[in-house]
Amino acid sequence: MSSLTFPGGKRFAFTVIDDTDCSTVRNVRPVYELLHELGLRTTKTIWPLPGHHPDDKNSPGQPVTDAEYREFISQLQSWRFEIALHNVRSFSSERQEIERGLATFQAITGKMPNIHANHMFNRDDLYWGDARLDLGLVGWLYRKLRSRRGVDTSQGHLPGSPFFWGDLCQKHVKYVRGFTYPEINALRFNPSMPYRDRRRPYVNLWFSGSDASNVFEFNRLLRPENQERLERERGVCIVATHFASGFAINGKVNPQTEQLLRSLADREGWFVPVSEVLDLLVSQGAGKELPWSERQRMQLAWLWTRFTELQNRRADQEALKKTVAEEEQELISSNNRNS
Repeated sequence: MSSLTFPGGKRFAFTVIDDTDCSTVRNVRPVYELLHELGLRTTKTIWPLPGHHPDDKNSPGQPVTDAEYREFISQLQSWRFEIALHNVRSFSSERQEIERGLATFQAITGKMPNIHANHMFNRDDLYWGDARLDLGLVGWLYRKLRSRRGVDTSQGHLPGSPFFWGDLCQKHVKYVRGFTYPEINALRFNPSMPYRDRRRPYVNLWFSGSDASNVFEFNRLLRPENQERLERERGVCIVATHFASGFAINGKVNPQTEQLLRSLADREGWFVPVSEVLDLLVSQGAGKELPWSERQRMQLAWLWTRFTELQNRRADQEALKKTVAEEEQELISSNNRNS
């Protein structure tokens, strides 16, 4: 059990950082409307620049230049949700584009991002891929696995690279997401978060998250026994997910997800965006250099979960493809009926 004190006598903290991959107003608005109804304020990332690289297999979703999407972001801010950065667009950007993207982010939201989460395999990512690992053998194994997949190495932290923006991150961004794990209480694997890492100086403070990439993983993570344990341990949960990945189909939130969120909202939790949770942790003593032993445990545990969770994720992706295909077919049928 942690010794944290939460505002209002609450017993735990829960929030979400929603990566913007594939997001449209249609496929994520129902989720945010439910969260707003339940009083669960969370964090949504955006790509401030439009555009899509032909080699990127993931849809960038609705561009920020779309008036409907911009209006949706403004509505979320009026509901006191937090808007964060997920790189400046869905594919690698050089420094000049990153500067333009940060300025656009400020124009959209009224301020620079407080939170950043790296996007997949962008070369402008900060300390991503093998750059997040400093264990000799583990780092070598991870590099070998990634090289077979033809994955680019992150260069956002490398001065001299055209993708360098580490100094801009250090100047503007307070917190960057690091490791994620399939565990509901982040303090179990990272009790020191948010933390500093002198080996990665362009990030001011790192935080860890609970990995739940899609609706199936999210529902497993929030099952009742996990909610009970989070409250009992007075823990902190920052779910890293994609609300566009099956959470809302045909305008309706997944029934199991809705049931789990309603159950969560009935508990004695503190439900605020990521920055507010991390600010509280810093105010109660966090924000220091990550201890060496904790760093080693985190890196080994993270690499292990990449292997052990792979089979579940593949099955989830197949189920998700089927779900999305059914939604697209229903949309086509609806359009035909209305034409």
